[in-house]
Amino acid sequence: QVQLVESGGGLVQPGGSLRLSCAASGFTFSTYRMSWYRQCPGKERELVAYITSTGGSTFYAASVKGRFTISRENTKKTLYLQMNNLKPEDTAVYYCKANLFDYTYWGQGTQVTVSS
Repeated sequence: QVQLVESGGGLVQPGGSLRLSCAASGFTFSTYRMSWYRQCPGKERELVAYITSTGGSTFYAASVKGRFTISRENTKKTLYLQMNNLKPEDTAVYYCKANLFDYTYWGQGTQVTVSS
């Protein structure tokens, strides 16, 4: 059974940091491109960052570039998102996604709230 379980969300003050994790099981993690998305209430889900299967290439949305870092450990089947200098507009539910050709899997999401 495929599972993606996000963790690490919470409440943080502006300028603070959080590290999200996404633990994968039930599929060959090392062959999938992995992504982080986020969704604010009333808005569409948006791509935050992705990383290729080997970790050799990454992409970031302009809104997070220079503040967020996506990484993965294939031996641990885990995806990470290090978020620094958080802003109130980063408040959202963060989801991880696994994709390989026609196969796409989503996690259940973890809430990140940036507020003083």
